[in-house]
Amino acid sequence: MEYTLKELEYWNEKIEAIAQDFGLDYYPQEFEIINYNEMIAYEVYVGMPSMYPHWSFGKGYEKLKTLYNYNLTGLPYEMVINSNPCIAYLMKDNTKLLQILTIAHVYGHNDFFKNNRLFKQGTNAEYTVEMFKNHADMIRSYINDPSIGYIEVEKMLNAAHALKFQTNRAVGFKYLTDEEIKKRKINDYKNDDLRDSIIIPKNKKEPPNLEKIPQEPVEDMLGFISKYGELEEWQKNIIDIVRKETMYFIPQIETKIMNEGWASFWHYNILKKLDLPPDLYIEFIKRHNDVIVPLQGSVNPYFLGFELYKNLAEKYGIEKIFEVREMERDSSFIRRYFTEELCNKLNLFEYIEKNRNIIIEEISDETGWKNIRDTLSNSCGVGSIPYIIITDCSRFDKTLTLEHVFDGRELQLKYTIETLKYVVDLWKHKVVLKTYMDGRKTKIVCDENKVIYS
Repeated sequence: MEYTLKELEYWNEKIEAIAQDFGLDYYPQEFEIINYNEMIAYEVYVGMPSMYPHWSFGKGYEKLKTLYNYNLTGLPYEMVINSNPCIAYLMKDNTKLLQILTIAHVYGHNDFFKNNRLFKQGTNAEYTVEMFKNHADMIRSYINDPSIGYIEVEKMLNAAHALKFQTNRAVGFKYLTDEEIKKRKINDYKNDDLRDSIIIPKNKKEPPNLEKIPQEPVEDMLGFISKYGELEEWQKNIIDIVRKETMYFIPQIETKIMNEGWASFWHYNILKKLDLPPDLYIEFIKRHNDVIVPLQGSVNPYFLGFELYKNLAEKYGIEKIFEVREMERDSSFIRRYFTEELCNKLNLFEYIEKNRNIIIEEISDETGWKNIRDTLSNSCGVGSIPYIIITDCSRFDKTLTLEHVFDGRELQLKYTIETLKYVVDLWKHKVVLKTYMDGRKTKIVCDENKVIYS
């Protein structure tokens, strides 16, 4: 190593003092220096010191390690956990400057975790590590239970993992239960009945159907199956574990551009105030540019987020970006603050692949930039995940009816069918999915024996 722990402590103290001067507000920060094998493992296990066992983690580890060994992919300079205290892992092989830069970058993430409303409403940083450890212990107890065993646990985890993002998407929003919806419908009916009896007696409404399940469309598929499915208690607990851990990561998925842009903005401004020696300053500029370099054919979240914050700070002052950091998610961040001027500056355009050809659909002109903005806004975060809702559950044969909320993007048939098989595994009855394929309404029917689509 070209640095000592004493040096890192020195630079950390200087960075923290500057971060506080800038107004960053963060959890107590802990750092751990790890080697590349440990970084691969932490990346696969989403940074958690404890995770339940599943074959997908081992597969991910071997894939990432092979790609890294053949120099086909790099590893992150750091990983940061949304916890209190905040835990960050630094790569042992980083240069001294890289360690300085990543330490500053970490304080940006830490501030974002503590203050963005999605994290405040959707996660509990105080119990993050404890929650994942408890979940891991519970899964292992089921594996070691002779009446359950690894194979049955694996089957449940396979299915739950396949459906884990089909969950409630609005972080912090209180979703009504069927019982609460019934009460609302009864009250609405009574009020309407009273009003109609006074004003328009002939237009009496039909009473609400209180037997229907679900009362209104449901987006939390795993939660619905856990409540109404024919599952044993341990199976429901596994589903609940996957749901809770997914909800922990939803704010990160929803704020990838904002979070990385925020950390990049602050490592850049903190290091400019560090009074670095010339050799380190030159490396800093190069490393920073490597982080925010535009990518061909895709969007670099570090780059886009950094430019948006930079543009806002220049126009409205530093107070504005703190306000934005607290209130927005990627979708609203882009929709509200991505401008024609910025689209032109970043030279963005929109393309599609058609008949093995690349076709430019939109450029950053007077009208095209709005379409580019809307595409970015609609496809980031959970917007990149198909939106499937449960609309009905038959009282007679328990057929589960799903509907794909179509937004112009069609489902891939191969993956759709395989995912529906997992729904059948959990639900144990026929499942029907309504969607659009090749521009027309399509119904896919799946049960334990066959798949039919028409």
